[in-house]
Amino acid sequence: MKSVPGAFAILAAGLFCSAAWAQDYPAKPVRMVVPYIAGGNADIWARTLGQKLTEAFKQPFVIENRPGANGGIGAEFVARSAPDGYTLLATASGPIVVNPVLYAKVPYDAVKDFAPVAQCVVFQYVLVTLAGAPYRNIGDLVSAARANPGALAYGSTGIGGGNHLAGELFALAAGAKLNHVPYKGSAAALADLLGGQLAFMFDTVITSVPYIRSGRLRAYAVSSAKRASALPEVPTMQEAGMKDFDVSQWQGVLAPAGTPRAVVERLNAEIVKAMHAPDVRERIVTQGGSEIVTGSAEEFSHLIKNELQQYARLIRDANIPSQ
Repeated sequence: MKSVPGAFAILAAGLFCSAAWAQDYPAKPVRMVVPYIAGGNADIWARTLGQKLTEAFKQPFVIENRPGANGGIGAEFVARSAPDGYTLLATASGPIVVNPVLYAKVPYDAVKDFAPVAQCVVFQYVLVTLAGAPYRNIGDLVSAARANPGALAYGSTGIGGGNHLAGELFALAAGAKLNHVPYKGSAAALADLLGGQLAFMFDTVITSVPYIRSGRLRAYAVSSAKRASALPEVPTMQEAGMKDFDVSQWQGVLAPAGTPRAVVERLNAEIVKAMHAPDVRERIVTQGGSEIVTGSAEEFSHLIKNELQQYARLIRDANIPSQ
């Protein structure tokens, strides 16, 4: 058995080597895997961040799109990659906090297979109807849903999408049965809402704002606990009377489990700095309609664990079948 001083010396040497190695990091290009197609919300954020990290570290942070399985293909690839800091996952929350509790089989463990690095962005949904809809407020919408079980249809980007889960939480909070119509993307769902085929929708703030400002859509409330910067006059669902209602999605960076702590901390520091740069804020908040939310790696890890429990409970209570 090693003596206490000897064990301490080994531990200290290991920490010193890790810190020294992190100081030389990165010594080559870093791959940032985006588990979605190019051009989407998460891809734009990742490329914006990657450019800032390239400037900060003087090494290329290269975006690699690996879409499929609601983000699961890219997430699995990173989970199986070497934990050396040279392969990172730049993702929205779905593959990490929804897929593991929605799908019967997911080829990675969201907690054990990743080292959370930094949360970067939060984006909300807004409950909208056609401007000429007969619902003056959320209370009217709830009353109509209760009076006609299953008659009010709402669209989403697909089963397990953030706006689907927001709709399910709304149904539970309202004590009403709603008709969920899944689409292959938000554009098709929004088109049907504008065409009168849907009663309402939880749409992303950024895509709804032009229609709200032009008078084609009516906004009732945003889905998160805080108001949206792009719609400061619109209350939250909680302010509108839906107690504890809080559905939003985050975007953040994760590394494979086992990535040296010093590397995670260095990445976190640079990512947080990058996200608060004026040009990044312009693109993400002003142009993109999202909110910048950052913190420590530990806070990000805590958020992931909490949301896994939150979505598992929602999926169970809403009787959403395992996919």
